[in-house]
Amino acid sequence: MAKLGVNVDHVATIRQARGGAEPDPVAAAAIAELAGADGITIHLREDRRHIQDRDLKLLRQTVKTRLNLEMAATDEMVAIALQTMPDMCTLVPEKRLELTTEGGLDVRCNMEPLKSAVDRLRGGGIPVSLFIDADPDQIKAADKVGADYIEIHTGIFAEATDWKSEDRELIRIENAVKLAQKLGIGVNAGHGLNYGNIKRMTTVRGIEEYNIGHSIISRAILVGLERAVRDMVELVRFA
Repeated sequence: MAKLGVNVDHVATIRQARGGAEPDPVAAAAIAELAGADGITIHLREDRRHIQDRDLKLLRQTVKTRLNLEMAATDEMVAIALQTMPDMCTLVPEKRLELTTEGGLDVRCNMEPLKSAVDRLRGGGIPVSLFIDADPDQIKAADKVGADYIEIHTGIFAEATDWKSEDRELIRIENAVKLAQKLGIGVNAGHGLNYGNIKRMTTVRGIEEYNIGHSIISRAILVGLERAVRDMVELVRFA
């Protein structure tokens, strides 16, 4: 049975728009867990555009399920992770001008710095996942740098405008999952998944957890966070 990780970054985005204290992503994480989320995901970006260091510290103290910290593979972020000890670190690409993460890491072309970050995190007792496209060469490179998990970037699937394009990307993701399993790497998935497309994605067997944020927080504005999380939990677990 697949799990749901709820990304609460966009709760912090709304807070930062006014520079105040509300809404609080720490409170949102607690509600998400009570509604059935299997984990909480946050992205502490270098520019601190949404999640703040204070949020990470408090979430580490309060999250009862699993805390997944998305971060760039920089010395600053590795040091913060080793100090706060999340349950997993997911290394992601990061560009200053992007609205959200645009595609997966290029592990093949950055093996040395990524291996250094992975080694330091794993040496400190933190499992590491790499956010990558469903590309066999990237998966093999992730294995070489010592990743425990990969998180497959599902953006191409989510942005598909017809069934053929969706089918083509699902096949690519299925093959990626099989290769990762053959190499002994766990598989998560995320980016652009929503209430309309998640059921097709759950037909891919072998994905352990789906990390979903924007769609859940968007729905929560209309129906409340508890119901929004429960609705997604039902789609992920009982597809």
